[in-house]
Amino acid sequence: MNPVVRNIAIDSAVSAAEFRGAMRHLTGGVSVITAGRGKDISGMTVSSVSSLSVDPPSLMVSINRTASSYPLIARHGVFGVNILTADQLDIAERFTGKGGLKGAERFAGAEWTTSASGVPLLVGALAALDCEVEEIIERHSHAIVIGRVLEVIASQRTAALAYWHGEYVAIDREEDAVRLAEVSLPSRHVHARGLR
Repeated sequence: MNPVVRNIAIDSAVSAAEFRGAMRHLTGGVSVITAGRGKDISGMTVSSVSSLSVDPPSLMVSINRTASSYPLIARHGVFGVNILTADQLDIAERFTGKGGLKGAERFAGAEWTTSASGVPLLVGALAALDCEVEEIIERHSHAIVIGRVLEVIASQRTAALAYWHGEYVAIDREEDAVRLAEVSLPSRHVHARGLR
């Protein structure tokens, strides 16, 4: 099967700031992508991880091609996806590179294990996935990295860290489901009954 690639010539007046502002309306789960082996490791905070396929289990992530982790992913052909809990905000911040932290420095202050492929996975993450690169598609400033999931380590925790409107937001499945039910479900039931 050949991929369809089209060159679309559009006289666009959409600025980077406009586009960024529009995309901030999307709520994204926060993950740390880890790459490399041994002492030659790096990682980055992203909100661009997405499930691609269940059979075989695979996902995709958009990575800036200037990120320090990108050459490690391309060279080794493996990477980790660490889906953060609501109380792992400090880890999210460390992996953005705030304070000038680079490479292995970003891993300090948290417990890590080494996956079968050799990449670091975060102990205590909501889920940590060991992935093998299937394909890298370079477009513009970023690359879409498609990974086949080799291993999943899941926790029993329920509170996730999300990113929305330029801010980190805690989402707790149990607490927020109760709050949403109190606010929205009664009105839906009344409205639904009125339609019958």
